Amino acid sequence: MEHRLNARKLSDSIAAELEQRILEGSWKAGDRLPAERELSTQLGVSRASLREGLQKLVSRGLLSSRQGGGTYVTDRLDAGFLEPWEGLLRKHASVREDLLEFRELLEAKAAACAAERATAEDKARLQRCFDTLDQAYRDGALEVVAAADLAFHQAVAEAAHNAIIGHLTASLLRLLQDSLQLNLAELMQAPQARELLRRQHQSIFESIMQGDQAAAGRQAAKHVDYVRDTLAESLKRESRRESAQRRLEVGK
Repeated sequence: MEHRLNARKLSDSIAAELEQRILEGSWKAGDRLPAERELSTQLGVSRASLREGLQKLVSRGLLSSRQGGGTYVTDRLDAGFLEPWEGLLRKHASVREDLLEFRELLEAKAAACAAERATAEDKARLQRCFDTLDQAYRDGALEVVAAADLAFHQAVAEAAHNAIIGHLTASLLRLLQDSLQLNLAELMQAPQARELLRRQHQSIFESIMQGDQAAAGRQAAKHVDYVRDTLAESLKRESRRESAQRRLEVGK
């Protein structure tokens, strides 16, 4: 960092370096930063200068200090996005449809960008995430599949190397986290759904690894379309079942 640190006040340069790590997703909302000794060594600066830089980000609301020690990345980057929608998603089925439509737009673009921009490190991470997801779809419980699914899609978003895509995807996946396992349970009722979902993720993964932007975007959109259509059909079946049950009760 030395050439950058000489250009402006040291604490400003430190703050900018830490901001960059947050923007690129190296540190996510809620993550604890390394200890001061370790972080000052990484940056090649004194602990006093590091504290000054950290304080600048605390004052901007990007970092926070917690009781018991430690400095953490704030959740304010996505809190404004999440809070109003969590309740609406639970209460209104139409919001889930809108959310899936937005997810299709976001994930298609993320996959296309990842195909163009993924580094060797990104591809190694994607390989690990896909291998875990692939195995989960073959024999894992729903909660294992849900966790692996989230990790894979976040890895794709971060491989896009677009800070807004990365943070919006993280926010969206956190919003979906509670309902994802329920959605998967509904999806798995469709014949061969588990294998179809596994193959869809494999197609996204392979397109990114091959650097095929058009195919990656197309496969990501196709995946979300399948989820949306299958969930819609599941909701229709449930609505018909409830309607039939009410008719039986009235007829008693």
